[in-house]
Amino acid sequence: MLVDLIAELKNITAEDRVSTNETILDRHSKDESYHTPSRPDVVVFPLNTQEVSDILRFANQHHIPVVPFGLGTSLEGHVIPYHKGITIDFSLMNTILEVRPDDFLVTVQPGVTRSQLNKELKKYGLFFSVDPGADATLGGMAATNASGTTSVRYGVMRDQVRDLEVVLADGTVIHTGSKAAKSSSGYHLNGLFVGSEGTLGCITELTLRVYGIPEHIMAARASFPTLDQAVQAVIAILSAGIPVARVELVDEQSVKQVNRFSGTRYKEAPTLFLEFHGNEAGLKQDVTFTKEIVFEAGCDDIQFETDTTERNRLWEARHNLAYAYVHGFPGKKMMVTDVCVPISELAGAVRHAREVVTASGLSGGILGHVGDGNYHVLLMIDTQNPEEMSKAEQVNERIVQYALARGGTCTGEHGVGIGKKKYQLQEHGPALKVMAAIKQALDPNHILNPNKILDHPREILGRV
Repeated sequence: MLVDLIAELKNITAEDRVSTNETILDRHSKDESYHTPSRPDVVVFPLNTQEVSDILRFANQHHIPVVPFGLGTSLEGHVIPYHKGITIDFSLMNTILEVRPDDFLVTVQPGVTRSQLNKELKKYGLFFSVDPGADATLGGMAATNASGTTSVRYGVMRDQVRDLEVVLADGTVIHTGSKAAKSSSGYHLNGLFVGSEGTLGCITELTLRVYGIPEHIMAARASFPTLDQAVQAVIAILSAGIPVARVELVDEQSVKQVNRFSGTRYKEAPTLFLEFHGNEAGLKQDVTFTKEIVFEAGCDDIQFETDTTERNRLWEARHNLAYAYVHGFPGKKMMVTDVCVPISELAGAVRHAREVVTASGLSGGILGHVGDGNYHVLLMIDTQNPEEMSKAEQVNERIVQYALARGGTCTGEHGVGIGKKKYQLQEHGPALKVMAAIKQALDPNHILNPNKILDHPREILGRV
């Protein structure tokens, strides 16, 4: 059967774009999470939408599982093929198809990375706003509804998508939107497929909103005696209506890891990393007002960076924080929690998270895109140590339950995958049955990334 599958995939694509090489299978057996790896039977590298359509049509006819794969930077096991089958690697579909500067739009294939796109857009004085830290593919970012440091100003991935080309389970190719700035026509399919994690279709083309590069950019680093004061400063900045472009919280333990890994000398205290975009006059007013607010909240030091090199260094240190922890604890894997709460609940949530981590005895830090209520706890654990694994699961559970009890969500940006699936019924209630019905309608043979986000739809429809 596997021989027949490989032969058919080679017939659809090409001899050199279908692989059962051990190294290739291993690379596609995992993401950057702590979840147990599992190899696919075969990895295929399509070049265009027609090939993806033909692959899915064949897989659907023979009930073969299919998992889409970008760069494997996901954090909840999204791309791990626990049911074997075919992994579709989109890395060769990496062409920027069209830039429309007057419309502030760009159309790309799913394998284009964030940095690749921004390098091209710079020629037009434009940039793509969503910045999850990792240099992920845009297809993968849409599939998980990625966000990141700039979402407080520009919104998340779902806010940037105008249109998607999607191949459904039976090979049908559809478009979910248009190039128009708004529409009242039909169901909002963009919102359905963005965040669906490859369970409803494979994204083969994206039309995305882009922005003009700001006239002036200024970054700042503000340290506080306590986490509470740092969070209260964020709430005060947002309440004042200051259009801050980034506002990131990094706790004392995490600043220590940053200094060790990046060679910086930042004060080892709860710290806000901020960035402001705008014209020169407006920026001066925003900065002055921000200084007043943070000092009133208890800030004991704030440093501003207008130099591009120093500003980039600051954000590089923030983006490399996860790797700083990995290098700081050799032999251990990283578990990352990811919850989001209403801003009014943020201070209590961060305080609770710190108490839970300290009580567990595990090594870890708190950080996050606190401007929109999204925060993370990084835990370094020995996955071969049952006691540490149990403690980490308990920490994750308590943080998620705290968020859900206060009107939050179990994941603000990392997605559900396999890791957050167990919280879906609690968070969504009867709405989970609606999701299962959609999955059943679009993927009746349950071949697309099976058992991610949801259990088998027939199980849910029978019990919810």
